[in-house]
Amino acid sequence: MATDKRYIEIIRALSEMIQKDDLKSGDKLPSERELSDRLHVGRSSIREALRGLELLDIIETKRGEGTFMKAPSSYRLVDLLLSFILKDDQARKDLSETRRIVEIEALKLAVFRISEDEVKQLDELISHSKVKWSHGDFPVEADYQFHETIVKACGNVLLYNIWKSLVAFNKEAIKESLERKGRPPESIKEHELVVEAIKHGEVEKALDAMSHHLKNSRF
Repeated sequence: MATDKRYIEIIRALSEMIQKDDLKSGDKLPSERELSDRLHVGRSSIREALRGLELLDIIETKRGEGTFMKAPSSYRLVDLLLSFILKDDQARKDLSETRRIVEIEALKLAVFRISEDEVKQLDELISHSKVKWSHGDFPVEADYQFHETIVKACGNVLLYNIWKSLVAFNKEAIKESLERKGRPPESIKEHELVVEAIKHGEVEKALDAMSHHLKNSRF
């Protein structure tokens, strides 16, 4: 298997080739031999890189036909790269810091752009979290969906996909945060304060509440 650094270089080269060739969903990729020749790397390295892209649902291999592009998703390639930088402690700190920056900026927009249905969804997720916790379960998925709903409500697809690549990959951090003694009810209360500020269009209060929440969550 290629080293991590080499692997990332191959993935990046494949990505650039896909863009240069303007390959879209359903288009066929060159064969392993052709890719090996074009990128000047061994076929085994190409095979490993393609396998990674296939696991991320970016491409698909059809037996006897070849490898084809699937519908694009702007965060999946970032996921793959994150799988390597997360091995480094400083990189993990950078990841958390970036997540906070992205989420705060998204909230600034969401306060003005969020729909009534999305506000209702936030209330429902808080209620669901309370029920889960009352049964002794950690509301991990509801917590994730709460933050996702706010970021999606900002109306900026790129910002949302960046956030998703940072958080979906490291969902385990949410679970670890909620497993701390006494944390679930505190987290739920913090969510309520964020929603209350959003409902009243109070940007600064919403930002203060979210910053406090993210700090306490140790993201």
